Amino acid sequence: MIGPRLLIALVALALPVAPASGGEECRLCFEDEKQAFDDGRVPLKLEITSGLQFSRLALSRDGWGSVSIDPATGSREMEGNVQDLGGRVFEGKARVTGEPLRAVRIDLPPKVWLRAPDGSKAELIDMRTDLGSFPTLDATGNLEFKFGGTLMVNGMGSGRLRGRIPIEVSYAN
Repeated sequence: MIGPRLLIALVALALPVAPASGGEECRLCFEDEKQAFDDGRVPLKLEITSGLQFSRLALSRDGWGSVSIDPATGSREMEGNVQDLGGRVFEGKARVTGEPLRAVRIDLPPKVWLRAPDGSKAELIDMRTDLGSFPTLDATGNLEFKFGGTLMVNGMGSGRLRGRIPIEVSYAN
């Protein structure tokens, strides 16, 4: 029998942002938050305020396991042969700024591979937000949301796993 495989500080960082689609430009870094395009449109900006953190886990036997973080509650659910070794767990958090009272679309990828320095990997799937069907920027042009997902692990993943979640933000109309 093979002993437990340690998954240390399993972290998925939502760092990059893909440019907004649909002809709207997403500007990640500009000096004046209220800066507009020549035609008066306000560009969208996405800021990740907290990455998605799964904590320290162990896979107790050869096989599989999954850990899900609910973005609405921050709660964690584990299935399979995964055991909790303690540490901080939290959903990712982000802030979108743009033109006040405009509807936005926020797209998360269907899956992301997380990798450790030694080449081992795990898969992050079922990514979702706590937003309703029609997210809209408030009267000051802000929208904050949380995101979560499901980490699938098997004998391939161990160590400090990290990845980038490309979140795409665009105006809905």
